[in-house]
Amino acid sequence: MRFGLILGEALTGLRRNASMVISVVLVTFVSLTFVGAAILMQAQIGTMRAYWQDRAQVAIYMCSSVSTSPGCIGGTATEDQIKAVQAELDGATLKPLISKSSFQTADQAYQETLKLVGKDYAGVLTADQVNAVFKVNLKDQTQSAVIAEAFSGVKGVDEVKDQLEYLDPLFNALTVATYIAVGIAVLMLIAAVLLIGTTIRLSAYARRREIGIMRLVGASNRFIQTPFVLEGVFAAVIGSVLASVAVLLGVHFGVQEYLTKRVSFITTWVGLNEAMLVVPVLIGIGVILAALSAGFAIRRWLRA
Repeated sequence: MRFGLILGEALTGLRRNASMVISVVLVTFVSLTFVGAAILMQAQIGTMRAYWQDRAQVAIYMCSSVSTSPGCIGGTATEDQIKAVQAELDGATLKPLISKSSFQTADQAYQETLKLVGKDYAGVLTADQVNAVFKVNLKDQTQSAVIAEAFSGVKGVDEVKDQLEYLDPLFNALTVATYIAVGIAVLMLIAAVLLIGTTIRLSAYARRREIGIMRLVGASNRFIQTPFVLEGVFAAVIGSVLASVAVLLGVHFGVQEYLTKRVSFITTWVGLNEAMLVVPVLIGIGVILAALSAGFAIRRWLRA
């Protein structure tokens, strides 16, 4: 009976302040949608980085006839220079860092290049202008600097390239987008907290006579405060659920149905499993912020 009375008071407050409650729901919905998007974007960055770190290679380009780096003064890399690089890769210093390595001759690289640019370039580009290359997979891709240092300035080596360097701009752009989403989410959450506090104070003012009567009959402050806290929590829960639905729909239609079919070079995307893990986080954030905001607001009003 006591719980039914508290719940009834909370529902009455929601009906009396319907417009403010709708505002709380919408602000909570928008802010938590940004929070969910930021969490999933960060998870996507981590997934992509882990995927490419396992597959990215360090390429050691040997000198070609058109190379101009200091190690290529003698022209195209000789067989002895190529064997020296292979011996260094197989040596006791670098071998423990390497998962696997392969060598592509200039002719093989030339044929692969023609497949990419088309046979029309065969008359413009010759095999001696294409670099022979060692492709090295590391056990730990963060150790790529060791490979670069080992072959820096070595005769016959044109340059050493870490493939992950090409993906850094993409990761950086996604990280910036995550920060923007978090910033917007924080601002919207602050607005939601302030709006919840205002709604609770207005609701308390509208029921000041009932509150006075409850005080006269000896009702405790907790009994008086609980319906107001529930009002804020109910509104926040509705907004949180809507945000969760928006995140799930965004992942399903935006990621699985759209991006996976149009962005083919990325093969690992966050899915509904990851989105489902975000749902309780969003609801938890909404409930906790609403309860704290509403509780603080009604306590201040009762002391006034």
